[in-house]
Amino acid sequence: MSPEELATTFVALFVTIDPIGLAPVFVSLTRGMTPAQRNAVGLRAVLVGGGLLAVFGLAGEPLIATVGISLPAFRISGGLLLFLIAVDMLFEKRSARREKHVAEASSATHPTADGGFEPADPSVFPLAMPLIAGPGALATMILLGGENQGDILGLVAVLGVMLVVVGLTYLVFRAGNLTERILGHNGVVVVTRLFGMLLAALAVQFVLDGLGDIGVLPVTPE
Repeated sequence: MSPEELATTFVALFVTIDPIGLAPVFVSLTRGMTPAQRNAVGLRAVLVGGGLLAVFGLAGEPLIATVGISLPAFRISGGLLLFLIAVDMLFEKRSARREKHVAEASSATHPTADGGFEPADPSVFPLAMPLIAGPGALATMILLGGENQGDILGLVAVLGVMLVVVGLTYLVFRAGNLTERILGHNGVVVVTRLFGMLLAALAVQFVLDGLGDIGVLPVTPE
């Protein structure tokens, strides 16, 4: 995998997972916890989310092939899905959905041994899924994994880049309060919209690649 492809892979995963945009969500979901509890929640979230992304990156393309979906068709549909997510990021609709997930998770409780109730662990829902391993990130892993099927080094590179992004997400979680204070609400909005513009361009490229694969458009030279 060339340095340009590695950079594209990193950008695609970073903007779909959006660690910086997740920082305020993590802070809200773990409010009232001790630092050790917050770190444990963040670690579980990235481990589960990273595991899901790895599974879809390795098995996603064979799975869609089993149900009769070609990779070019998935490139086009996945590109369209990512474009819709990019539009949500540009117009702040993604933040509204995240706030809804926070509200749902904050109101969820489970019984304790003494007969009382305590807040549910937010590490799996909503942090791991759908916030870290959401539809956009899963579709991106399937596309990237599909492009490198049969290329062991390429698949390893994709998984490696994914692990780097997930690791950065964990670091952002650990520094969640600091990140939120430094950027503020307006800073998070600006970064999210910038990521939305990058994601929109990547989504269009996926669609163009899919159309080129089926012969509708000329294949762009590498």
